[in-house]
Amino acid sequence: MWVQDFAGAAGQRPDPRVWTHDLGGGGWGDRQRQVYTDDVANAALDGAGHLAITARREPDGTVTSARLTTRTGFATTYGRVEARIKVPGGRGTWPAFWMLGTDIDEVGWPGCGEIDVMEHVGADPGRAHGTVHGPGFSGIGGGIGSAMDAGTDLSEDFHDYAVVWDRSGITWRLDGREHHRVAPSDVPGPWPFDHAFFLLVNLAIGGDWPGHDTDAPELPAVLLVDRIRVEALP
Repeated sequence: MWVQDFAGAAGQRPDPRVWTHDLGGGGWGDRQRQVYTDDVANAALDGAGHLAITARREPDGTVTSARLTTRTGFATTYGRVEARIKVPGGRGTWPAFWMLGTDIDEVGWPGCGEIDVMEHVGADPGRAHGTVHGPGFSGIGGGIGSAMDAGTDLSEDFHDYAVVWDRSGITWRLDGREHHRVAPSDVPGPWPFDHAFFLLVNLAIGGDWPGHDTDAPELPAVLLVDRIRVEALP
């Protein structure tokens, strides 16, 4: 089992042997507002066993945040992939825990495949979204998946977001409860999910998700990650 538990002093960076940063702005394909940095003001341990990713407004009005990836530090093919996360509340927040195929440099996106274990938008506080993207089924409204209705505001506490992924398909779980499943026969294109994927966790602000964007996002907003665990299937 591979585990990240984010133990360490407040202000410390997450393990640099595992985690690196994606940097920059430009909308990230759907008019998101944030610029990703590698500043500890945007991503650091909180001293209480969590990774804190903070979206904040800088004095010049720029919104900064962080997007961390295991692209150079860890990848997996199949398994139970789970994170215990407390999402931020407030309109305009868009946290995600997800995976991309390690062949992204060779085949590009969406050819590499994308598995969204969890996406949450502040405008829809009680639901988390689990989706896959690939050739012929990608982008907002184009991916294949479903929303998981928690029956409560997910920003009020930590929750366990997971996929169980094998050759036969991908099953999403929220707090241990199975919600939906996508199999190769469910997608209108090739199934690019039978090779290694790396992990990403980020906090975006704004963007093209319907009904989500706002000119006045509630900032600062903090995404807390208690642990990430990847376990081989029996």
